[in-house]
Amino acid sequence: MSTEEFRNEQRFVTELYARLDDLRDQAERAMKEALLADGEGFQARLERDVQVAEQSGLISALNAGENGLCFGRLTFSDGRDHHIGRIGIRRDDAERTPLVLDWRADVARPFYLATGYSPMGLRRRRHLTTRGREVTALHDEILDLTDAERTGHEGADADAVLLAALDAARTGRMHDIVRTIQAEQDHIIRSPHRGVLVVEGGPGTGKTAVALHRAAYLLYAHRESLARRGVLIVGPNPAFLGYIGEVLPALGETGVLLATLGELFPGVRATATDRPGAAAVKGRASMAEVLAAVVRDRQTLPETVPAGAGEDSEVLPEPAVEIDHDDYGTLLLDRSMAYEARDRARSTGLPHNLARPYFAFRIIDSLTEQLADRLGGDPYGGPNLLGPDDIAQLGKEIATSATVHAAIDTLWPALTPQQLVAGFLADPTHLSEAEAELIRRPAGAGWTVADIPLLDEAAELLGYDDSAEQAAAERERQERIAYAQGVLDLSEGSKSYEFEDQESEYLAAHDIIDAERMAERQEEADHRTTAERAAADRTWAFGHLIVDEAQELSAMAWRLLMRRCPTRSMTLVGDPAQTGDEAGLGSWERILAPYVGDRWELVRLGVNYRTPAEIMELAAGVLRARQPGFEPPSSVRSTGVRPWVRAVPAAADLAGAVAAAVAEGMPAEGRLAVIAPRGLHGVLAGALPGVRAGAEPDLKRSVVLLDPRQSKGLEFDTVIVVEPADQQPSDLYVALTRATQRLGVLHTGRLPAGLG
Repeated sequence: MSTEEFRNEQRFVTELYARLDDLRDQAERAMKEALLADGEGFQARLERDVQVAEQSGLISALNAGENGLCFGRLTFSDGRDHHIGRIGIRRDDAERTPLVLDWRADVARPFYLATGYSPMGLRRRRHLTTRGREVTALHDEILDLTDAERTGHEGADADAVLLAALDAARTGRMHDIVRTIQAEQDHIIRSPHRGVLVVEGGPGTGKTAVALHRAAYLLYAHRESLARRGVLIVGPNPAFLGYIGEVLPALGETGVLLATLGELFPGVRATATDRPGAAAVKGRASMAEVLAAVVRDRQTLPETVPAGAGEDSEVLPEPAVEIDHDDYGTLLLDRSMAYEARDRARSTGLPHNLARPYFAFRIIDSLTEQLADRLGGDPYGGPNLLGPDDIAQLGKEIATSATVHAAIDTLWPALTPQQLVAGFLADPTHLSEAEAELIRRPAGAGWTVADIPLLDEAAELLGYDDSAEQAAAERERQERIAYAQGVLDLSEGSKSYEFEDQESEYLAAHDIIDAERMAERQEEADHRTTAERAAADRTWAFGHLIVDEAQELSAMAWRLLMRRCPTRSMTLVGDPAQTGDEAGLGSWERILAPYVGDRWELVRLGVNYRTPAEIMELAAGVLRARQPGFEPPSSVRSTGVRPWVRAVPAAADLAGAVAAAVAEGMPAEGRLAVIAPRGLHGVLAGALPGVRAGAEPDLKRSVVLLDPRQSKGLEFDTVIVVEPADQQPSDLYVALTRATQRLGVLHTGRLPAGLG
């Protein structure tokens, strides 16, 4: 083994980190200079904010990419030699030559795609293993068999690096796969930006990792557009987002918004849980029509006849709302008047709140006509005795009347999405009695994940009338300008600068800056990142959308997500065989047909990198019991350790049996998960070290307790599945395929079909 090769690579890595430190120092100095800049006016402040944001993003990328910065080296037959790393770094020379290439660059593709049959111009491919800033191992692959040169680090097994990564102990956080991307994964990662790409794969096929690396690649290849509009990644639960949260920062990308469906309505966090069956009802596509009908129901007409009305007439009086006016007595807002106003407002096609002013204006006009006829009408049918100015004054009085606006609020109220949906769930309408009973809940109850798409739909139907906020902002701006003008007026005549050739003329403050520019300088700058601004804005349109476990989402959830990405640039990741949510569509055709027809691409990952063959064989039997033709992904490795299944005599013994199994199966390094139905968590938590029932699982702890849905997308060294018969087949399949090394099953009753 050549120590000289180690020395050469160590010298290179040392130089690389020295350059990284230098770049970081430069960025920090540039950011400080920008913050201290004393520019005037909006443009100067904008340039300063952009500079601060750019340098802050660069510093974050450099910090994130530091661990394992360089992991490979390509030696081409034509003499070229390139190191490959998580982020690209150039030398500080006149030519700005690359010191290490970004793994996403086109020239880096042979690192992932070259084979002995198709070497893509490579002579050899080197894998570097580092710990911190130290090189710990080298592994060379010879791709040009005619090359007689040997380094002493050649390996007979081309998959040694991959298998070492797969066998490594879990840490409670997903690691990037940038060192071990396989050819089929690379093709997906670099697929074109536009359109909908569906990545389907069974457990352990790396589909989530592929989607995350695709996000990093798209941000690299389409930096200008995607950095401005952002990328949204939607995961199934908070534990999953915590699990994948370090992957993109490790690849130098920190501007991506990660969220669950329950976090996609600003100002609302879904913390409650639906009763069984409720989520399925709320998730149906028909709920959009139901909510539209609920909104129309809030656009009402008078229903009762005022007391004493019509006593002196043989004609039946109309239902009306009585409006007491201090100066002119009682006005009547009758049904025909309200019907005409409602018809006019609806004809605008605007959402409820935006159409409301049209309703109000028509009501005010009608009441003004009524009052004008009362005060200036000629009983013999002649012209109204009031002039236009008199009628206009009456209109102003009507328009500013609190009682008039109270009547308008009764017939066409301004509504928030929360008010509308909470009212609907407290008293569901336009549903069957059975459906209404499933979703009915008292007012003031917490929001569930299935409520979030309903709130988003309600927001679309209602619209948001921000005219009052805009008017307030403009008033505040004018006040700032007036204050600034006052300051300038006070300074007028005071001497600021005197020019030698103009002894009698002085340059005052108002000659340098006007009041409007002075007021602008007092406005607070928005230093939020793209992801932070997008998270606070329900109407934000993302440049790309990635959805993990996409098969689990309801039709209403997809309506929400399609609004978030109107360009339909999406990567959807999932496995229909793992559909467990009662509202989940479970079919790519059902998800996409309403929005893009058949204009989407499906790619399948068929190799299981995580789950050993022995475990996969047991798990596949659960689905084969219902689907005889089911074929799981093919595992790339076998551990020689078969899963065990043990019966527990009684339910009272279950907690003790789990504790004993945990003590027996606890890996020396890595993580162990107990996956059990939620109803057992209270009993089991007391038997597990450091576990608290009902708390969000901390995946960095050595032992965690999860239900099957929480375990989606996660992986552990050892898994113990409890009471498999109490879990749906798809959920059980998920639970059984989370282990990378060992699997055990504990049960008190019968075993489900396919597991026995």
